[in-house]
Amino acid sequence: MTAIAGHMPATRKPGALGIHSIGGFVLAVPEVSRAQDFYGAFGLDARAQGNQLNLHTMADGYRWGRVVEGGRKHMHHVTLHAFEEDMPRFKSQIEGMGLRLLDPPAGFDSNGLWLRDPDGLLLEIRVGEKTSPDEKTPIILKPTEGGLRNAPYRRHVEREVPRRLSHILMFTPDVPRAIAFYSRVLGMRLSDRSGDFVAFMHAIHGSDHHVMAFVKSAAPGLHHLSWDMPSLASIGLGAMWMADRGFAHGWGFGRHVLGSNYFHYIQDPWGSWSEYSADIDHVPASMEWEGIDHPMEDSFYLWGPNPPEDFVANTEA
Repeated sequence: MTAIAGHMPATRKPGALGIHSIGGFVLAVPEVSRAQDFYGAFGLDARAQGNQLNLHTMADGYRWGRVVEGGRKHMHHVTLHAFEEDMPRFKSQIEGMGLRLLDPPAGFDSNGLWLRDPDGLLLEIRVGEKTSPDEKTPIILKPTEGGLRNAPYRRHVEREVPRRLSHILMFTPDVPRAIAFYSRVLGMRLSDRSGDFVAFMHAIHGSDHHVMAFVKSAAPGLHHLSWDMPSLASIGLGAMWMADRGFAHGWGFGRHVLGSNYFHYIQDPWGSWSEYSADIDHVPASMEWEGIDHPMEDSFYLWGPNPPEDFVANTEA
């Protein structure tokens, strides 16, 4: 977290209107008990509460997500955080565009602004702390020494767990339409894209290279949730930990081109993915980042194993 009460105020781009962070998400799945097995093994503090599961990061206790029972797997909604002084401007802008503001869904009382994106994904804009980093998040590189055995035994290793949610990538039938909506309505900006196949968008008040991203598919759906990790070693250890607990199907270790982050993906029980990520690019609030359209062959990954055939399969299509 970068803006908690009593700490330095969050950065912002003067006068500009835009959300500053992802506040959280609610994911609907057929069986919440399977979610507890998966996300608990992944390294999140998965707390059962009635018939739902709350997903917190270990170090700070922040609740990033909730998993609820909802028939087929789908993203119920995504919450986006904004500065309090910007909420009246958001309301006026949304109404001025002729978009419909909705009541909160049953069971989710909120005084935020609720609307749907062009694919029908329910979005909530509300006042909340700035969870996106104000500066590039450092990774831990532990030095090694000559004359020593530097790797510990597996039974003695101390596991590192996710520090925060970095971004969400959604399937969409129309990537240019998603870019237009999230920039015009929510104030995000394009970081990078590859034609009409994939696009990455950042928050204007200082954020990772992307907080939301979109990849082309025949239908909407969730592709992956990405979680920031403290080191490269923590990515490898996380992948091993998951494989030891039956979640072996994945992709990695590798490095992306757009965003530059190191990665390993693990497939969840419903066909989507959760990503261990480290060292992603950062867009400061003071910078006007130039969004570039990259050739397809230069937009996916710099190195790593070939992705599995089902990596871009949309199980919600």
